Amino acid sequence: MDQAEFDKFAEEYQAIHKENIKASGESPEFFAEYKIKDTAALAKKYFITQRPAILDFGAGVGNSIPHFRKYFKDARLTCLDVSEKSLELARERFPSQAIYKRFDGNTLPFESATFDIVFTACVFHHIPAKEHVRLLKQLFTVLRPGGIIVVFEHNPYNPLTVRAVNDCAFDENAVLISPRYLRKSMYEAGMLTLKHRYRIFFPRFLRIFRPIEIFLGWLPLGAQYYVTSRK
Repeated sequence: MDQAEFDKFAEEYQAIHKENIKASGESPEFFAEYKIKDTAALAKKYFITQRPAILDFGAGVGNSIPHFRKYFKDARLTCLDVSEKSLELARERFPSQAIYKRFDGNTLPFESATFDIVFTACVFHHIPAKEHVRLLKQLFTVLRPGGIIVVFEHNPYNPLTVRAVNDCAFDENAVLISPRYLRKSMYEAGMLTLKHRYRIFFPRFLRIFRPIEIFLGWLPLGAQYYVTSRK
């Protein structure tokens, strides 16, 4: 993971991201919030409700922080990122709302069984494939027994998603990964109870149909997807 690559886009990230997703009719906040809302639903399903310790791996400039505070009010939130510049901006935007730590790109700076929830959103397509299993294994190691890991990624089967990634400056070196590949990598990292779900099927002007998305998680046409495992 290249710190310089992300540092150079840190200050422009919001504007670039907003421009890149405008075809959806939604804001960056929409895409950030739905992921945390989904994660909160999974946490409730597995009875992770008492002041959980949460790791946001690849937290960037902190777009997920207000949504974590909305859905996990008493959580102990740690934001980890390879980009020091991004973390500085996150601290400025949301002071005292999380613990901010820099990742050296190799070894997670935490003891085993530290977190109840490990969350990462659209990060692994920026990481070389040869590093995936090694990092996933580390993320699983810092997860407590009974905890969950939730990995969101862009769906390479959705043509609009592929176009958006190809047109995005900070995705210039990204390589999209499929749910099948991600499940395989997570399995090789020691995660055995794996489930995945496709998300976001309708742009804003068709949002009236979004309530039926609960029945479409199996359909590989959503803009994004997640894979989750419980330890």
